[in-house]
Amino acid sequence: MTMQITAAVARNVGGELSLENITLDAPRADEILVKITATGVCHTDLAVMAGHLPTPMPVVLGHEGAGIVEAVGAKVTKVAPGDSVVITYNSCGSCPSCQDGAMSYCYEFFPRNFFGTRADGSVALKDSSGPVHSNFFGQSSFASHALANERNVVKVDATGDDLALMGPLACGIQTGAGTVMNALKVQSGKSFVVFGAGSVGLAAVMAAKVQGATTIIAVDLHDTRLKLAKELGATHTFNAGADDVVDQIKLATGGGANYALDTTGLPPVIRQAVDSMAPRGKAAVLGAPMPGSEISVDNTDFMSTGKTLMGVVEGESDGDTFIPKLIDLWRAGKFPFDKLVKFYAFDQINTAIHDSHEGTAIKPILRMT
Repeated sequence: MTMQITAAVARNVGGELSLENITLDAPRADEILVKITATGVCHTDLAVMAGHLPTPMPVVLGHEGAGIVEAVGAKVTKVAPGDSVVITYNSCGSCPSCQDGAMSYCYEFFPRNFFGTRADGSVALKDSSGPVHSNFFGQSSFASHALANERNVVKVDATGDDLALMGPLACGIQTGAGTVMNALKVQSGKSFVVFGAGSVGLAAVMAAKVQGATTIIAVDLHDTRLKLAKELGATHTFNAGADDVVDQIKLATGGGANYALDTTGLPPVIRQAVDSMAPRGKAAVLGAPMPGSEISVDNTDFMSTGKTLMGVVEGESDGDTFIPKLIDLWRAGKFPFDKLVKFYAFDQINTAIHDSHEGTAIKPILRMT
């Protein structure tokens, strides 16, 4: 039986979202109906709205949902009505990557997360004029209710205000922290630099501190974000507008950073990340690039110093284990990601998006009630 929900619909590239009453399918046998408590606003949502990613419109975006399970399909055993969940990225479960436990590199990552349909091509939403694309990241959580599945829900021990805070752990926060902890595997006593001090970069700063890095550097154009990076564990901060950023990093680290992370997706900044590393340094790229962009490095330097450059998706995180780990660190006072967030009412979604674009909100979270 279908139900009426309130959702923020993206209808035109570059346009604002409109809050509308639309129809949501009842959960199929393998689906989970979640009443959304709150959901984060992520840069990926903004990239789709700008037309930089291949998600068709009209569509309901949102992929950092947290809420309460209302109903489950007959085949679902992982969660039950009343459970608190965070909804993360989707994966197929059967490809070689998924079988190896590397779900963020699922062979069907793009269709499962960006194509706006279920795996069989159907959509779960419609309005009076026809279908509305759904299942964005297996959820479409810019809505009062969303459908998910067992592969992308994570049961959490949280309610009320705590639960409302947890959505960004599903994507942005786990991406930054996971890249440091799971992909780069930053070691205690080593040096780390992150380019871009938004929510992803600041999560990386906090994770580097958890890992025991002794020199932690943040680079950004906004001095207010650099100040926050210092509060969260950065030992050094440099404004990206300076001409000698690479030299400053090498001076601060005694010859170059052991680990570097680019969150911007900008080829010139990625080049800085590679150039700023010490011999045998390891760098990760996770920023969403413009289609067709290419990375250029000094081949002689790159080869002769044994440097590594890797791409990372979703922090190489298994949500079922990594999201609870981050929650435990937060409760222990070691991962204060709550300092990054600003809450907005659901009907303020376009204001939240504007503030994210302007940099006045690092991690907006929409409260549905």
